[in-house]
Amino acid sequence: MTTETTPNTSAGQGAPLPASQSPNKPNGKRKRALLILLAIVLLLGCAWLAWYLLVGRWHQDTDDAYVQGNVVSITAQTPGTVVAINADDGMRVRAGQVLVQLDPNDAKVALDQAEANLAATVRQVRGLYSSVESAQADIAAREVALQQARADVARRSGLVASGAVSPEELAHAQTQLKAAEAALSGSRGQLSRSRALIDATTVASQPQVQAAAAQLRQAYLNLQRAAIVAPVDGYVARRSVQLGQRVQPGGPLMAVIPLEQVWVDANFKETQLHNLRLGQPVTLTADLYGSNVTFNGTLDSLGMGTGSAFALLPAQNASGNWIKIVQRVPVRIQLDPRQLREHPLRLGMSMAVDVDVHSQDGAVLPSTPPSKPVLATDAYSKQLHDADALIESIINDNLPQGHAA
Repeated sequence: MTTETTPNTSAGQGAPLPASQSPNKPNGKRKRALLILLAIVLLLGCAWLAWYLLVGRWHQDTDDAYVQGNVVSITAQTPGTVVAINADDGMRVRAGQVLVQLDPNDAKVALDQAEANLAATVRQVRGLYSSVESAQADIAAREVALQQARADVARRSGLVASGAVSPEELAHAQTQLKAAEAALSGSRGQLSRSRALIDATTVASQPQVQAAAAQLRQAYLNLQRAAIVAPVDGYVARRSVQLGQRVQPGGPLMAVIPLEQVWVDANFKETQLHNLRLGQPVTLTADLYGSNVTFNGTLDSLGMGTGSAFALLPAQNASGNWIKIVQRVPVRIQLDPRQLREHPLRLGMSMAVDVDVHSQDGAVLPSTPPSKPVLATDAYSKQLHDADALIESIINDNLPQGHAA
């Protein structure tokens, strides 16, 4: 009887493994995964290269940008005590609107004195014109007296030899002649002095009247300046003045910020400035509104130095250990006024800035000076106009009826 021997399939006998457990299978999966990863990396690299060539190299961006604007400080021009405050933080004000009222009583008293002084000066100057006429009449009388004295001397000179007139009487006549000549000379000098005060002038243009008018203008301005007005349209901020406070000229009382005139200062690295030009279009977003609101602007100016160059204590790189740090230069960007009205910004807010550098036609620095003032106000222009009208009225009131300055 033949006995079949069953092969031993236990571990350690070197039996062949099933195909599903072949050691080459994991190596194939790993290889495919690496190939897929490499393909993804290459695809991403190509996508990035395409983005850079088509888009990225034509844009410079930074999020180191902040809203800036004019902060118009409101200060007193004359000393006084605050009796009224007409605007507070956050309120909208118009140019020429009274913000703070000072006690006007002292200024009113000074104005009354200046008005009285001008009226008195006009009447004194009228006396100068009258003195000229009087001096002319006096000269005419002196000339008649001189002619009479000369005739007396001539008549007596011919009678001395005949004994009809004594030498003493002739000497007396000659003395009277000299006195008449001296009197005439004095009258003519007085006329010259009087004419020197009024020649080529009217009452209104006479120097003494002009000096009195200037004093009245100053007093009138001091009264007007008791009402402290806003020089521009804007919003009140940083009010520090209090009721009853005694203020001095130049002391800050509050500020007015025209939010319609804000701009953005974007701090670009010095390595980003190569392609920046004036007039390039800029796209901006504010942290206040997020990406839902986009602002459009133009590059207005490139800073004249880095932030560290204008620091109160600039860095001294020539001494001690030195580490190179990429500096930043402020770049000013003007915003669209219409967009600012729709979506107002506040000073100091953060902005994200993207400059389109496709156009390289603009200059790096402006080549011409400005043709008009950057900022101007006419809030104070009417004050002197009203003072001139008051001066003209006082002068006319103190002239003879039917005469005008």
